[in-house]
Amino acid sequence: MIPQFTARIDGVFVGAVQDRWPGKPPSAIQKDPVAGAQDIGPHGFFRDAQADLAVHGGADKAIHHYAFDHYAAWQAEGLVTQGTAAAAFGENISTVGMTEDTLCIGDILRLGSATVQISQGRQPCWKLGLHTGQDKMPYLFQKTGRTGWYYRVLDGGAVAVGDTIGLIDRPQPDWTVRRVTQARLTKRIDPDDAAQLAAMPQLAEGWRAAFAKMAAGQLREDTSSRLDGPSNVG
Repeated sequence: MIPQFTARIDGVFVGAVQDRWPGKPPSAIQKDPVAGAQDIGPHGFFRDAQADLAVHGGADKAIHHYAFDHYAAWQAEGLVTQGTAAAAFGENISTVGMTEDTLCIGDILRLGSATVQISQGRQPCWKLGLHTGQDKMPYLFQKTGRTGWYYRVLDGGAVAVGDTIGLIDRPQPDWTVRRVTQARLTKRIDPDDAAQLAAMPQLAEGWRAAFAKMAAGQLREDTSSRLDGPSNVG
């Protein structure tokens, strides 16, 4: 039985590539609210941009959705100020009522008039730390599991604030976004489970490859450049 639930789109955000930090690569993590219907194509919002397409954007990371539900916890922990508005973490979509625990990898949803599918969780990078003014934020995203998730676009369309997002299909009910993302980031996973994820067609290609290595016992991965930034700049 597919759970029947929807949420209201409370925020839609897009950004442009900017030189944010002297001596560091440019970034488009700053996302600003936009009004009216926003067109969605195979790589996300037409008005949105990504600075480094080698690690951001693309078909499997077309749109980033972050649960505004988590903001209260970040505020209580003193990591964002009270009253911080959505998009503080560079997300494209903000809602209340959908989280990493209630959604699964492979979920197909209607986003406004577009159809999207959850492809992977977010692997936070060093730009998140600079953007939020909290150097440890990438590590805390990983520790808490409050990472958000990415969509691939199955059918283009448009979405505006006030539209709804609703679940259409759930092909992988056993694999919540939180479960898969924590396994990817911590590498704490049974080899048989890793092999199952490596063969999961709905999971992003890069994550399938990573789980294939875990299934083979290859657990070493250098994450320093992702979490701490390039060593040859800044």
